[in-house]
Amino acid sequence: MSFDRDRYGPALADLLGTAELMPLGPGSAGVTAHPMLGALTPEQLFAPRAIRDRDMAACCLAGLWLYHNYLDESHTISQAIETPSGSYWHGLLHRREPDFSNAKYWFRRVGRHPVFEPLAVAAAEAAEENKLPNLPAFLAPQSSWDPFAFIDLCEAVPSKGRAWEMLCRRIQQREWELLFDHCYRHALGE
Repeated sequence: MSFDRDRYGPALADLLGTAELMPLGPGSAGVTAHPMLGALTPEQLFAPRAIRDRDMAACCLAGLWLYHNYLDESHTISQAIETPSGSYWHGLLHRREPDFSNAKYWFRRVGRHPVFEPLAVAAAEAAEENKLPNLPAFLAPQSSWDPFAFIDLCEAVPSKGRAWEMLCRRIQQREWELLFDHCYRHALGE
């Protein structure tokens, strides 16, 4: 399943317009997105539909800031959301800082997330397409995702080379898409 950017309405068209893979690290924040993100309210993000779950709407905002490499802004938002999805966004940004032990702390607070099953499938497909040698067992087809093993793999990437980095970036992108979609749908009560 591919990520359908058009599904999220006009407020997100410009913000999700690029299909570039996010970096594994902090990345460089794009100057054009900051004013748009800073002015975006949850109501504008979901217009014309009504928000049913404000925490999930806030999760979407945290995800958008992270998508554009504004880790501090994403952190401020996700830190205030005391739900598994809020902890998930919090863990993602710490993994990207990189602060791997802190990322693991937040993923322990996530527990089993509904995104894990489709992410496990997507990660196994990405690993199969890349045909890298000595794949870790958690990237084999399975029904459960191991976020801690992925954090360890992201931490090891500098010693593994560019092909491994690109695999992790593809998995991370799919993870972002699945989590964003999950939060968006739940914010609307779907």
